[in-house]
Amino acid sequence: MQSFKNLEKPLSEEKLKCLLKKYDKSGDGKLNKQELKVAFKDLGLWFCGLRAYQAMHHADKNNDGLIVNDEMDVLVEFATKWGFTLV
Repeated sequence: MQSFKNLEKPLSEEKLKCLLKKYDKSGDGKLNKQELKVAFKDLGLWFCGLRAYQAMHHADKNNDGLIVNDEMDVLVEFATKWGFTLV
């Protein structure tokens, strides 16, 4: 998987969503906590396990352990608090 640790350009919400969706290993359109952890690590975040837990807790509104399309917007909004620059 491509690493984005030197990511300095501002991201649109759609671009961040597209980047995160690339980590859906099963191809079912859903992200689990482990997939989020890997995505956050590749995006250059520290404490990826903790961040994945926090993101899942915040965005997974139905508590099924998966981030689906309608929850992705909540995830992206939450992730902007960690320094992702959205345009």
